[in-house]
Amino acid sequence: MNNELMKFDELNMSEEELFSRVNHSDLESEKITAPRYSYWRSVFRVFFRKKTNVVILSLFALLLLFTFLYPAIVPYDQFENLMDPTGKHLTPSMAIDKYGFQLKWIFGAGKSGEATFDAVWNGAKISISMAFICAAINMTIGIVLGAVWGFSKKVDMVMTQVYNIIGNVPYILLISVLVLIFSAGFWTMVFALTVTGWLPLAYFIRTQVIIIRDREYNLASRCLGTPILRIALKNILPFMISVIVTLAASEIPSYIGYEVFLSYIGMGMSEMSLGKLIYEAENAMLTPGWQIEFWAPVAVASIITIVLYVVGQNLGDASDPRTHM
Repeated sequence: MNNELMKFDELNMSEEELFSRVNHSDLESEKITAPRYSYWRSVFRVFFRKKTNVVILSLFALLLLFTFLYPAIVPYDQFENLMDPTGKHLTPSMAIDKYGFQLKWIFGAGKSGEATFDAVWNGAKISISMAFICAAINMTIGIVLGAVWGFSKKVDMVMTQVYNIIGNVPYILLISVLVLIFSAGFWTMVFALTVTGWLPLAYFIRTQVIIIRDREYNLASRCLGTPILRIALKNILPFMISVIVTLAASEIPSYIGYEVFLSYIGMGMSEMSLGKLIYEAENAMLTPGWQIEFWAPVAVASIITIVLYVVGQNLGDASDPRTHM
């Protein structure tokens, strides 16, 4: 120790020159030296790391392009060749021979002489639009109400009883009754799918909030007087983003499935959606040479639902912060 003191003496400097007081700052003391972290940048980095996700996302973009852009460029006319008896129920080769090679005739012609290709993408636009609107309504109500449900004991008492009553009613039965009561149409289907569709989502979010709500850091935040809204937005929501994305991945395709099923049994929309196309082409499935009128919308509906589900599931996995390491 003495040797060390002698070394300081050799510097020929005063204590004021050697030592200076450091002011304490709570804000500065919490800062750490680490690379800047961006949550969404990490999400997309993990998502695009897999080459299969790039391929699936490209397929998804192509589907959206044909779903929303193609009908805007090529208007769909259901009765385009109604007065031409030789233009009905044509196979792709027969339609191309009759009208020349055009993209719209690669699926042939339907019972009214309309291009099956145009009909399929017009129906896809209606079905996907309905699915996205229903998902936006149900997810918004479900997330907000579920968060409140998980924090408020008074809301929990009321909503638990509502869930026990309504949640036990078969969802498809409730949708069918509402469609029969009201006139079949786009907004009727949206209403039927959203009137109680948010309830299971809200209950699931409520359960997740309760699990995360009572963790030590949230209890500490509440003891320090942190507002409940700030705790929900800063402490709980980031942990649930992957759960929410995964829920949306399963919800959007399910609405298309409900619409196709109800239309197939004759209870769907009046608009020519994918389900309505499949319903009207049911007889063509068993008629030689007409099968493509049935299988084209079936194939497109299946591809759309599978791609939506896979993209959502993979994006949900990438949204989990534990995969960002």
